[in-house]
Amino acid sequence: MEPTRWYGAYVFDMDGTIYLGDELLPTAAQTLARIRERGIPVRFLSNNPTKAPGQYLEKLANLGLPAELSEIVNTLVTTTGWLKRHRGDAVVFPIGEPPLKRALAEAGIAMSEDPAKIDIVLASYDRSFEYRKLQIAFDALWFHKRAVLMSTNPDKFCPFPGGRGEPDCASIVAAIEACTGVKCERTFGKPSALMVQVIMDSLDVAAADAVMVGDRLMTDIAMGRLAGMDAALVLTGDSRAEDVADVAAELRPTHILERLSDLLPEA
Repeated sequence: MEPTRWYGAYVFDMDGTIYLGDELLPTAAQTLARIRERGIPVRFLSNNPTKAPGQYLEKLANLGLPAELSEIVNTLVTTTGWLKRHRGDAVVFPIGEPPLKRALAEAGIAMSEDPAKIDIVLASYDRSFEYRKLQIAFDALWFHKRAVLMSTNPDKFCPFPGGRGEPDCASIVAAIEACTGVKCERTFGKPSALMVQVIMDSLDVAAADAVMVGDRLMTDIAMGRLAGMDAALVLTGDSRAEDVADVAAELRPTHILERLSDLLPEA
């Protein structure tokens, strides 16, 4: 199930695929170097909204993987981009960390904690989540019945080295849905088609000639397959080979890789 050809573009998840925490994963540097030697375009994706694209650029550089800012797409990019285009006049209550709030402010998106003024409750990965924030969301969605619920990403947890992890955005969405009965109507991270659109708009390559590479079946791999891309599951992060049997046939990876270097055909 390893690739036998070069693709026209390579789209990589980062955490769990290229690095885990602050450690570069084995063969990642060599694999990316071989792709770049051929002049093949590369994109780096993340569902993590706690870092701006520039911070990912710095992290990759510190790991010995120089990149361009235009090659990095995360949920801050897709969330603010969609809001500017489709709900530019909306008042947003972001349940998130400072990078999300800065990105919204830089995009000119109004924010408020007044439930009577909130149009969109935007749930995100928030390690400062507290009852006060839940109450504001509850009042905006249930009491005033004027707001809708959206989220930056659908991840249940964020994996850490050593098998640990911490609750991610989906846990906060679940708390809000549980008390209000309001369902999240839109999410801006993988496997959202919106993220695929942002990527493909920046590439002069058809989806069928690109490959999505990641460690999570229900985000990375599902997004690639739904977009008409080949998808390579690398077993260095969240999902295991035996998990593939539990996934619908149309969402299964095209390739399963023990390490990232298995992504490339033999020289």
